[in-house]
Amino acid sequence: MRRRAVIIGRPVRRRLKCWICSLLGIFLIAGFILFVVHHHHDQEDYVELPILERESRNEEVVREHLNLTQEISSAYSYARQLAEQMTLAKAYVVIAKEHNNLHLAWELSSKIRSCQFLLSKAAMKEEPISLNEAEPIIQSLSSLIFKAQDAHYDIATTMMTMKSHVQALEERANSTSVQSMMFGQLTAESLPKNLHCLEIKLMADWLAKKSLQDFADERKNSLRLVDNNLYHFCIFSDNLLAVSAVINSTVCNAGHPKQLIFHIVTDAIHYGMMQAWFLNNDFKSSTVEVQNIEDLTWLNSSYSPAIRQLREVDSRKYYFDGSQDTSIEPKFRNPKYISLLNHLRFYVPEIYPQLEKIVFLDDDVVVQKDLTLLFSLDLHGNVNGAVETCLEAFHRYYKYLNFSDPLISSRFDPQACGWAFGMNIFDLMAWRKANVTARYHYWLEQNADRALWKLGTLPPGLLAFYGLTEPLDRRWHVLGLGYDLNVDSRLIESAAVIHFNGNMKPWLKLGVTRYRPLWERYVNQTHPYLRDCATH
Repeated sequence: MRRRAVIIGRPVRRRLKCWICSLLGIFLIAGFILFVVHHHHDQEDYVELPILERESRNEEVVREHLNLTQEISSAYSYARQLAEQMTLAKAYVVIAKEHNNLHLAWELSSKIRSCQFLLSKAAMKEEPISLNEAEPIIQSLSSLIFKAQDAHYDIATTMMTMKSHVQALEERANSTSVQSMMFGQLTAESLPKNLHCLEIKLMADWLAKKSLQDFADERKNSLRLVDNNLYHFCIFSDNLLAVSAVINSTVCNAGHPKQLIFHIVTDAIHYGMMQAWFLNNDFKSSTVEVQNIEDLTWLNSSYSPAIRQLREVDSRKYYFDGSQDTSIEPKFRNPKYISLLNHLRFYVPEIYPQLEKIVFLDDDVVVQKDLTLLFSLDLHGNVNGAVETCLEAFHRYYKYLNFSDPLISSRFDPQACGWAFGMNIFDLMAWRKANVTARYHYWLEQNADRALWKLGTLPPGLLAFYGLTEPLDRRWHVLGLGYDLNVDSRLIESAAVIHFNGNMKPWLKLGVTRYRPLWERYVNQTHPYLRDCATH
């Protein structure tokens, strides 16, 4: 076989080609490294300056209407970064103090104050935080946080410490909530100074003017007080101005106010001032009777278990000496629960033995429609006409009564609908026939140890009137204006009676501002006594 001649120049070209490939590879690697470094640098710039360019483009729009809450919620804002760093720094302040590292705690606290100042400044100026403002604080806080982490405040230590502090804060919050409820209750029970002034002036009139006392004695024998062709209303209260607003609102919205008879029962202290007020003021020619509870001599401890229980030493201690017992809700310590006036609603047929129908009104209601239509409603043989409150699930029997007791569970449906006191139409003839007052007495005796329910008149009312209550249209009685800030305006407008049940009464400073005019329109602010007392 013929061999091919040797070509001397081939190896040289092959070596040159290898060098060229090597250089190209080096250039590619170097280019790739430069690209990675440049890309990484761009990412750092994006992290450090996430908002600056956007701020420059939208600066004019943002500065006009800055919402700091939205700014903090934005993942790209300096406000958000400052807020997050401040939260973390606060946690490390707590841990640093626990480890006696007071210098670090002081440094962190100082930077936290700087953060707070910058955020409040932005909120007041309605301008976003700029890079120049945020960068020094962010860098110094980051350095301090790293310093805290290096001081062996590891994640496990942080979590355990913060957990204990969260528990402590929850306990403080619960304690503060109970304290707030107690203060609110005390405020609700107190009498405003101007009302106290009014009562003093009226009491002075009653004691000084014998003619008023003679006039009151004459009215006691009026046949209108027992005329069943007229419309009778009863109110049991010691709040003069509240009762006056109830009566005034009722007569102002009645078609024939002269046919309205109002029966008031109050205590001995307020009897004279009530008489002086209602004898000296005309309520569209309606009739107002004021009785002293002390004159109801038949209502004594031998007849009423309520009076026996209210006079017991244990009951007094429960209200006045048991304030340290946090298991009892503050609202159940309201003195109205030991006032016999609050229990008179169960003795209406005995107080007015000659009447056949009557409307019961609480003193914290305002009437907006003609209530005489209630007297023509068919109660279908029932005793009590009331608005049910079980549109919300928690207003059912099981929420008021102890169904773990067989005496309750064997006789009542836990899902039965609750109803409201405050505006009730009572058929007194049906009441006497069903002997509802005796049923009330029976349940009071069974609850001597407060095992069936805690306090109040609604639970025994639910028991005494069980199966004897006729549900009324909801628009007759709308509740919640003494605690609910969001009662539907349309519901209020359509209501015959609105009820300021709760602590925020309209005659108190803590009353809901939105609802107060509904009550104030029925208070005669031009009366000389009210004008004089308003300046005191």
